[in-house]
Amino acid sequence: MDASRITTGSACVDLLWTGGWDSTFRLLQLLLLHRVPVVPHYLEDPTRASTRKELKTMARIRDHLREAYPHTRELLHPLRIAGVADVAEDPEIAGALREIRKRIFIGSQYAWLPAYCKQNAIVDMELGVHVDDKVQALLRSFVVESEHPNGYRSIRVDPGHVDTAESRLFRYFNFPLFHIDKLGIDRQAEAEGWSTIMDMTWFCHTPMRGRPCGICAPCVYTIEEGLARRVPASRRALSFFYRHLALPLKGPLRQVRASLRGGRIGRRPAAPGLGGR
Repeated sequence: MDASRITTGSACVDLLWTGGWDSTFRLLQLLLLHRVPVVPHYLEDPTRASTRKELKTMARIRDHLREAYPHTRELLHPLRIAGVADVAEDPEIAGALREIRKRIFIGSQYAWLPAYCKQNAIVDMELGVHVDDKVQALLRSFVVESEHPNGYRSIRVDPGHVDTAESRLFRYFNFPLFHIDKLGIDRQAEAEGWSTIMDMTWFCHTPMRGRPCGICAPCVYTIEEGLARRVPASRRALSFFYRHLALPLKGPLRQVRASLRGGRIGRRPAAPGLGGR
């Protein structure tokens, strides 16, 4: 590709990048199609078994991009890493999450990720929220299409909903993958010649012997959303029994725990349903 095609004068795009399927696809769109500078952000949870694997995955993808697409050396900024434990709880955001959870359960990461953006004055962090994501379903009637300063279309919470919990929680984000699912991403990546890079991505939270476990939330989502091939066959078999026997009990148990805690919001992130997969 001709480096002279790099978009000049483009604003840096803040992107939550975990080395996962959705966020890596968006990274490739920004770097290889839109050719705009990207500042990737990663919220580190050192207690999660996949943290080291995710960091190694992102380094591997970055090295591949630099070799295969030299112009990305200029566009892709160093990864900004922040500790989840270092993000101060924000009462307004925590309250909005509690209100939303009365209607639908979404993960604890939606307490600390908006707080991270607010504390760092980031007002348009790009998240890989996509079709089949709980947050996508939650926000369908709250969003509007908008024009990004770099010239592409994206999705944001409609300013007309400023007084809602949805706005208080999600006003810091853009949702560029809002109208596509994982299989659509797969097809587009293949058409663009990005399949090799997409196969480098990582999603499992609790790897076993360096391979996806099949039963953590991201593994379950990966299987159920059409990309079961990414989970080893033996783990897919285990996942089948887990999803049909154990998983149906988790919702009622979660409700009991929440009532015992009095609705308090935990600090440990759940599945990266905000684009980390």
